[in-house]
Amino acid sequence: MKVARVRAGDAVFGADKLVLISGPCVIESEDSALRHAERIADAARRADFPYVFKSSFDKANRISAKSFRGPGLERGLEILARVKREIGVAILTDIHEPEQAKSAAEVADILQIPALLSRQTDLIVAAAKTGQVVNIKKGQFLSPWDMRFAIEKATEAGSERVILTERGFSFGYNNLVTDPRALAIMRSFGYPVVFDATHSAQLPGAGGGKSGGQREFVAPLARAATAVGIDGIFMEVHEDPDHALSDGPNSFRLADLPALLDNLRRIHECTAAARS
Repeated sequence: MKVARVRAGDAVFGADKLVLISGPCVIESEDSALRHAERIADAARRADFPYVFKSSFDKANRISAKSFRGPGLERGLEILARVKREIGVAILTDIHEPEQAKSAAEVADILQIPALLSRQTDLIVAAAKTGQVVNIKKGQFLSPWDMRFAIEKATEAGSERVILTERGFSFGYNNLVTDPRALAIMRSFGYPVVFDATHSAQLPGAGGGKSGGQREFVAPLARAATAVGIDGIFMEVHEDPDHALSDGPNSFRLADLPALLDNLRRIHECTAAARS
């Protein structure tokens, strides 16, 4: 079915091209953010992907209080603003409290509602009222049809600039499973759908106070979702995932990104009928 077209910078979700949302899970440093953004943007440009840089200024929902959280709101937004200015890309970052929405919207083109907060009405409403694109990640505990109500929260707050992201379902302890039907169900609501290939390969809490992951399944999951018919692919990418400060086990290796993007573009082109 036809879905709404949602623009964020030069990227248009719901148009002909698959949009790439990618970057390190968390802002590790200013130099790291700029370096990753430049390299990923170059890979995206070569593969003909519109690109949105993603990184978090604060990982507020970690399992352990000892986990690295990032530089915080003020410093994090300064770094993201520099990435936007110097690399020339749209920005996505997540917010955890309604009070963060206004400040984040001054820099970010897309405000992301984390999966664990996808039922937080005040958070969705605050993001929607900024006028920026709102990316609502489906909670691991929600059915795909439950996301109709998340959409309603945003639209009733005055925004039609909504995208949905699938990141897997809880399947017993410390495990997730991906149901391709969810992509088609959520897309039937008339808004663009993104598949989060890296968090779908996460093993929540399996790392002893932190999450584990199965990086080897990121590429096959991304290919499968693209074949089903999606509007964007979300991938946390790191130049050295084994030493990433957050979500390293399920982050995709930056050096392997160009080949996968080329693969995904060709699948996307072959499955155009599934997106119409």
